[in-house]
Amino acid sequence: MNMSEGGQKKDDVVHYMVDDEPESTDEKFLTPVDIMREAGVDPESNYLVDITGNHEKSYKDEPQKKIHMKDGMKFVTRPIGPMPVS
Repeated sequence: MNMSEGGQKKDDVVHYMVDDEPESTDEKFLTPVDIMREAGVDPESNYLVDITGNHEKSYKDEPQKKIHMKDGMKFVTRPIGPMPVS
């Protein structure tokens, strides 16, 4: 999603991580569904968790909540439903 031709400066690109994979956007706000789709994760069977230090913020019940994107954010995805027991 690079819209630099649309008048956006390169400085406006936000770099973030999803499941330890680098992603970037020039959008100021994204929903958990947007973030997962951009990362190639199925939002129908997964949900997003924002990791800030030792704190986790789950978006399991808020898949359409707008997240203000900031450089260096870290997210992980988790499957919806029971975790398989090994």
